[in-house]
Amino acid sequence: MAINLEDRVKELEAKVADLYDREALRDLRYRYHECINEAQTAEIPDLFTEDGELDFAHLGKAKGREQIKAVFSGLGRDASAPDSRRGLYRVRQFIHNHVLKLNGDRASGYAYLEAKPVYNGESYVVAARYNDEYVKRDGRWRFSKMSLTPFFMVPLKEGWAGDDLLKMGR
Repeated sequence: MAINLEDRVKELEAKVADLYDREALRDLRYRYHECINEAQTAEIPDLFTEDGELDFAHLGKAKGREQIKAVFSGLGRDASAPDSRRGLYRVRQFIHNHVLKLNGDRASGYAYLEAKPVYNGESYVVAARYNDEYVKRDGRWRFSKMSLTPFFMVPLKEGWAGDDLLKMGR
């Protein structure tokens, strides 16, 4: 059975394009967490499309880069500042199991989150799932929607064995 070289090249090109897109999407997700962990939150809105959406459940929602910027503007501030005991800061996020489904210039995916922030002067533990929608425009992938489904957000000293599992952000 003869192998058609032209068909084989097309098949390989398609596989390489798929792998390239998957890696670009993973880089996008990783870049988001790097911005959070390294207090580079001013860069986050550019990771979204102009009309991108954010749905962080009880923590807040936003549509468009300006609103997204407002959501992240208080994160990563100096914990030694006079108002450092209020709000969310010193956030460190770690993701697991980033799963992607590609469909041309659109994609969806999810990743599990483990986070250790300080909220109102108290250490918290967080577990959640990010659900994402992505769009590729002008050769660049961006988030079109990022949703957060929290499993628990509780003070470290209390743990997650109780029934009230969403104590952060209230």
